[in-house]
Amino acid sequence: MSGYQGKKNIPRITSDRLLIKGAKIVNDDQSFLADIYMEDGVIKQLGDNLIVPGGVKIIEAHGRMVMPGGIDVHTRFQMPDRGMVAADDFYQGTRAALAGGTTMIIDHVVPEPGVSLVAAFKQWREWADSKSCCDYSLHVDITEWHKGTQEEMESLVKDHGVNSFLVYLAYKDVFQLSDSQIYEVFSVIRDLGAIAQVHAENGDIIAEEQKRILGLGITGPEGHVLSRPEEVEAEAVNRSVTIANQTNCPIYITKVMSKSSADVIALARKKGAVVYGEPISASLGTDGTHYWSKNWAKAATYITSPPLSPDPTTPDYLNSLLSCGDLQVTGSAHCTFQTSQRAVGKDNFTLIPQGTNGTEERMSLIWDKCVVTGKMDENQFVAVSSTNAAKIFNLYPRKGRIAVGSDADLVLWDPDITKIISAKSHNLAVEYNIFEGIEVRGGPLVVISQGKIVLEEGTLHTTEGCGRYISRKPFPDHVYKRIKARSRLTELRGVPRGQYDGPVCEVTLTPKVMSTTSSVKTSPAKQHQQQHSVHQPVRNLHQSGFSLSGAQIDDNVPRRNTQRIVAPPGGKTNITSLG
Repeated sequence: MSGYQGKKNIPRITSDRLLIKGAKIVNDDQSFLADIYMEDGVIKQLGDNLIVPGGVKIIEAHGRMVMPGGIDVHTRFQMPDRGMVAADDFYQGTRAALAGGTTMIIDHVVPEPGVSLVAAFKQWREWADSKSCCDYSLHVDITEWHKGTQEEMESLVKDHGVNSFLVYLAYKDVFQLSDSQIYEVFSVIRDLGAIAQVHAENGDIIAEEQKRILGLGITGPEGHVLSRPEEVEAEAVNRSVTIANQTNCPIYITKVMSKSSADVIALARKKGAVVYGEPISASLGTDGTHYWSKNWAKAATYITSPPLSPDPTTPDYLNSLLSCGDLQVTGSAHCTFQTSQRAVGKDNFTLIPQGTNGTEERMSLIWDKCVVTGKMDENQFVAVSSTNAAKIFNLYPRKGRIAVGSDADLVLWDPDITKIISAKSHNLAVEYNIFEGIEVRGGPLVVISQGKIVLEEGTLHTTEGCGRYISRKPFPDHVYKRIKARSRLTELRGVPRGQYDGPVCEVTLTPKVMSTTSSVKTSPAKQHQQQHSVHQPVRNLHQSGFSLSGAQIDDNVPRRNTQRIVAPPGGKTNITSLG
């Protein structure tokens, strides 16, 4: 498959010059035969009979497909959770990604309450810079909304190369924002030229359902999916699309797990909304029937939010929508925990750490479920595994394309290779794999990252800490051309008319008295109002209010202000006829 040209003593991995001969180059829009010459991590030449310097390592492709390296748009490596840390760190996670043909990941920064966005971002940079084996970038999650958050978002966009922020409609009293807060966040994101990502579930309903399910004595992993029916996902997707339409902000739904939420996205796109959907390895490759496994540890391995759908036809449906363009990108949401870590929730499903594996399996699963079945061709495969993500997050054409000047992140793909996924052979730190026993067709033969061979003949040659942080500029054309056109069309204008000078009714507004049983997480204004509201004692209706002294039991209750009746029930004539 490979041989040397020129001096034989050039190191196999560290050579900065590579030539792939006889490749079938596959981009998202076309396939063609050509040779590829790479130097210093960049594609320098494409074509036939290339003139290249001596001392070049040659890979003979023999007409096989060479495609842009995959981009996993959603990972959560090394994620902290209540003092624990996810089992796969940036080294283990990116190493597994490379093994599956993915050459770039975009991880999520999750600021702890009270920690600034910029400080959390720098912490993630520190972790990833020291461990990552491939190029990476970072989304930043908005876990609370206050006065200083907007300035921090501006700093991240202008000074740190961030162009995507995620908000949560779930995790009540922890990360969840209100609709009005999300409206404000979306408005800021639009002005910054970034992408609004949404974790879409109705957190209020989930909180009530969790109490009800636990109250029934159901404490196992099945309680997780029972308390999160798919309609609470679909409702939240619809709500976030609605808010995005009002603010003219591009929206990106992470972790599309159910048919109904995918349908909401597809319908919104048909109506012209700027919305993107991200199914993940888990939702495309397996289902939620495993939550009812008799083996608690196995069932707990599938815990993620939104949950996997118990409907076994869901993966095929989502793969179909991915193939026809209704869903556009694929991530893994890779966030793994050991069984001992998940056992924190052995008596209460709400305490089980959440997340599944999928970064290593993502590309082979999509090829097997979509290309082998004839739902999509090789070019569409490149689009959903790499190019669309590069365009949405402003990495294109540096990433997601084979062209002169693009990064030398390439995969020599074998469409016929078969593999049975198993925890015994995967490149992960965890003892379970949610795709255990699934046979997939299609996988990488050679993976090239930054112009260096990192996978060859089944062997990984990774270097810890060699991954570069990739900055992303705001206002990606692929997204914002439509947003800018809409902003010109949607300018609101009032109607010019004369001043009204007719009669005006007098009204008296009765202030609303706040209840003390309001939600814990409320606005400062509401908390102040609650503290200062005085609650009157409940009157005993069985006790007479009449007294011979003329004093009444309710004399201390302030009288209601007079209110002028404008249109009483039955009309004005009804009052005069009473006498």
